[in-house]
Amino acid sequence: MSPHALQPAIDAPVRLIDVAACRVAVYQSPCAAAELPPLLLLHSVNAAASAAEVRPLFDHARSGRTVWAMDLPGFGLSDRPDIAYSPQIMTDAVSAVLAELRASTGSAQADLLAVSLGCEFAARAAQATPRSIRRLAMVSPTGFSAKRRPHGPPGTTRVIPWLDRWLRSSAWGDRIFRQLTRPGVIRYFLRRTFGSRAIDESLWHYAVSTTRQPGARHAPLRFVSGALFSADVSELYQTLDMPVWVSMPTRGDFTDYDGRTGFDARSNWRFHRVEGGALPYFENSEAFHERLDPFWR
Repeated sequence: MSPHALQPAIDAPVRLIDVAACRVAVYQSPCAAAELPPLLLLHSVNAAASAAEVRPLFDHARSGRTVWAMDLPGFGLSDRPDIAYSPQIMTDAVSAVLAELRASTGSAQADLLAVSLGCEFAARAAQATPRSIRRLAMVSPTGFSAKRRPHGPPGTTRVIPWLDRWLRSSAWGDRIFRQLTRPGVIRYFLRRTFGSRAIDESLWHYAVSTTRQPGARHAPLRFVSGALFSADVSELYQTLDMPVWVSMPTRGDFTDYDGRTGFDARSNWRFHRVEGGALPYFENSEAFHERLDPFWR
């Protein structure tokens, strides 16, 4: 049975933008009376990721500024070619969309918000063109766990070579992806993300739908092999000199931020414990934005 066409994750016009590896889908909401610079939103990376993860952030921001949300290469409405997805491919896509956002709005700078592993791509894009990013917000970012804090050579990843080759060349890769994306398994991982049995049901429905699209397994299997995680993330974060705001969850699987030692003392970094799981704006948008909105202003 052929999959149903994937519907937009956000109620906004969608534009396809050519980047180096493919075309990426970008949700766009212009604001003629914008009070702030334009904002780009990046979702996380997992087996069922998409811009649906940032929909509440998009809806909150659109009344006061131009806001775009992109589907990373291999996810959502973006193209899903069978290529060796890497942090550089993701970063190049983010940089290209940022350049298009600034050009279309005539703004010299943009703000950037990313979730989980998307924060590593956002940081790398900010490192490449630091003057184009005014402020950077990270929600539940990877790279701060004291137990798994990597310190690898510049540009390297945490890929497990034999696993990567096996997943990409073996029929087992397809089987593993099908198991990871069964509706009950997606619900299980969302409960671990939220740190609660109460999850956002619309997010679950979209997560199931996006994994049923042609080519859906290619990017997630690179995620499983570690190929999308930067081995130099600690050093990467240290290069950021723009204001950085970090939201740390209080429950769920992603509460270890003991590896942030040294960043607390830096004047441009601010860490906040926002009550909830790794996507707290789904649970209590008002409390989340009470902390985030002053940062943008």
